[in-house]
Amino acid sequence: MTTIPTREQALELFRTYNQTDSLYRHGLAVEAVMRHFAGLYGEDEEKWGIIGLVHDLDYEMYPDAHCLKTEEILKQANWPDDYIRAILSHAWGICTDVEPLHTMEKVLYACDELSGLVTTAVLVRPDKSIHTLSVKSVKKRWKDKRFAAKVDRGIITKGAELLNMPIEELIDETIKGMQQVAAELGLNGVEQE
Repeated sequence: MTTIPTREQALELFRTYNQTDSLYRHGLAVEAVMRHFAGLYGEDEEKWGIIGLVHDLDYEMYPDAHCLKTEEILKQANWPDDYIRAILSHAWGICTDVEPLHTMEKVLYACDELSGLVTTAVLVRPDKSIHTLSVKSVKKRWKDKRFAAKVDRGIITKGAELLNMPIEELIDETIKGMQQVAAELGLNGVEQE
């Protein structure tokens, strides 16, 4: 029997398979961005957020079986098929062949990598605050391929195209989503002396 997970259940499951703070913060960032976009599209913020939170559920323990183990774990936990499909679609062309078709899936595909770029862009700022980060600043960092070199800009670009959204708008909305949880992400800024 399919079970709709609560955020608490999703978080408990995530913590079972992940111990690192960086992966936890990444999950929180993607969750916040997904919730933000769900609000923009008039969709279920709780559902979108939970999917964002657990999208990398298996990454720490099973990096070589990324998404495959997540699918197995979530099926055993009786999660709905559309939750599982959305999570698998975030790694389309990397380790799954599940193409993002629904808006929720396209947002997850686009914002996963982008949230990492935004986080890194904040951490190199003197004030370490996402509240002062501009789209222009992210675009400037975007051009430097050595900056956040592991972030696949091609995936972000493809995600924006799937959403039929200018990259600047995608960046702006991702920043706005992450601003909602800035303190939890460690991106609320440092006190200036």
